[in-house]
Amino acid sequence: MAAGAGAAAPGKVAKFEQNLNRAVDEVFSTMMGVSCAPVEHGGVAGQETLSALIGLAGALSGAMVLHCGRDAALEITERLTGVAPAGVDAMVRDAVGEVCNMVAGAWKGYDAELASGCLLSTPTVVSGTSYEVFSQRAPIRMERSYGFGNAGLMVTIYCELPSMNAF
Repeated sequence: MAAGAGAAAPGKVAKFEQNLNRAVDEVFSTMMGVSCAPVEHGGVAGQETLSALIGLAGALSGAMVLHCGRDAALEITERLTGVAPAGVDAMVRDAVGEVCNMVAGAWKGYDAELASGCLLSTPTVVSGTSYEVFSQRAPIRMERSYGFGNAGLMVTIYCELPSMNAF
């Protein structure tokens, strides 16, 4: 679902969303051996949540944020490492950050302009039960929910195109 995307050409935003669906499923299928498909709602409100944030700069300016609940983070970690973590620790935070990094890299790789002109930051991971991640200035906001196994996650992209009229 894109919000505030009027000036950025709805077709470009729709393509970004399609590429995000493709990137999420590719990362989960390749790295964890499980399909990860869009679902109606994968909210994580009211539970311990981990959010990994990757900054975007260049042809696109903003951030990609992957949000998942504690159980989803533990499942991601176990699928990536083959080790069942006892709780949220450095390994779990690293795994969630790395999945966000892989999704962001795959997502930008599907668009020729982003592939060559958009840089990614290293992941920052935040965890807790009551926080909000938002961007005040980003005119484009894409939020998608996904399900894998018995777990779910949400990916949000907050961004602006430096030359919004170019698209």
